Amino acid sequence: MLNNTKQQTAYIFYSIIVIIVLRFILTGLIPLLDKTESRYSEIARLMYETQDWVVLQIDYGVPFWAKPPLSTWLSATSFSMFGVNEIAARLPYFLVCLVLLFILGKFVKQAGKSFYLPAFILLTTPEFLLHAGVVSTDAVLCLSITLIMISFWKSIENEKRSFWNYLFFIAIALGLLSKGPIVLVLTAPPLFIWLIIQKISIKDVWNKIPWLTGILITIAIALPWYLLAENRSPGFLDYFIVGEHFKRFVVSGWEGDLYGSGHKQPLGMIWVFLLVFSFPWIQFVLIKLWKERKTILKNKWVSFLVLWLLWTPMFFTISKNILHTYTLPVTIPVTLLMVHYWHEFKNKKLLFILGSIFPFLVIIATCVVAFGDDKLLEDLNTDKYIVEKLIENEPNTPIYYWGKKSYSSRFYSSGDIKIIKEASIDSISNSNDNFIMLIRHNKIRNVPEEFLEKMVRIDSIKRTSAFKFEK
Repeated sequence: MLNNTKQQTAYIFYSIIVIIVLRFILTGLIPLLDKTESRYSEIARLMYETQDWVVLQIDYGVPFWAKPPLSTWLSATSFSMFGVNEIAARLPYFLVCLVLLFILGKFVKQAGKSFYLPAFILLTTPEFLLHAGVVSTDAVLCLSITLIMISFWKSIENEKRSFWNYLFFIAIALGLLSKGPIVLVLTAPPLFIWLIIQKISIKDVWNKIPWLTGILITIAIALPWYLLAENRSPGFLDYFIVGEHFKRFVVSGWEGDLYGSGHKQPLGMIWVFLLVFSFPWIQFVLIKLWKERKTILKNKWVSFLVLWLLWTPMFFTISKNILHTYTLPVTIPVTLLMVHYWHEFKNKKLLFILGSIFPFLVIIATCVVAFGDDKLLEDLNTDKYIVEKLIENEPNTPIYYWGKKSYSSRFYSSGDIKIIKEASIDSISNSNDNFIMLIRHNKIRNVPEEFLEKMVRIDSIKRTSAFKFEK
């Protein structure tokens, strides 16, 4: 098996089909999880409900300044077409990843490589497969960075101007609307270093890329939203530009985050994330690059990809607030390097075996979720099931959340859940004949005992219990 090119091509093609189908199934099987995915889904639901497409809201009337709107626009548009549900929330990001696979396939095919090979490598890369249907801003950022890098390469390598020259600036605008100025931080330095290493003159860069027209295109696409957002929600630019793009990355445990807390990690943790979540392809690439280290800079394409690959983890090495999702854009140069060196790997069977490990685990997980005990889903980090049962069984009973509402409870209650705190217990008790209170298990100790004694536990999941108060 897998001893000849025909068998290998068949294995790659059918693997892609199976993985894509199963990944799509998971977009509907798995509930929205707290807090990141359900948070962005709730922000999109609020946008769809309020029809405010300029100022993102994290709660009714509370602006969300942490991210630009492109990803939220996608989910909110999907809600308007398919209703408010998990699949509609995740569908745009699933499609974005499919678009990425198509673009890379067409790109490498022009160089005489297999159209399907990039898709196989990416879909068997844990970081990419996890994001192929997760509500986040990272998938659109990854698409933007990919278009910036590829269009720049095309622009420099081709003598005649084409759509690629202008796509470079369109992609920058998309990046600014998906994640902000970080898109320039992650692309401009490696491109600049590559130009120096390859001794490409400023004159050539100026002549081959329509800078004046292109910058006007970027401004026309991206700037209006930034100005409208600041006008309608003053303070946005200061928080987003200074806070999110400077303090978040250099201030350990940054306390200025209005919507959560910093993800404090040891310095250099980004490299661990890269090695783990890009297994096994990053390992093959690094080994191959070490063997070819003396000739890397002599090859324009390889040096371009290497700088693209290394710059992001190098930049985040000094960051103290990171997530493994920051490595997602790096999966693209890793994939393109694997495609470039594919014919030089003699033991293709080993590549297929190691590459299939994570998708195989995903297949098992899909079967377990689809045919296993419902308790498995209820034990996930979500309040979906307890909220939906309460709404069904107690349709006219007000539901409150002790202390702080989870994002999943907001989404699955369509924003009807309210907050209850110790100071408001008496007023809520006096104004309602009965009501339900959701309490995280680790927060029960914070509820006054004399009040808790008046309530009856009516439901419970792994992390949350529901109590009913009746006069």
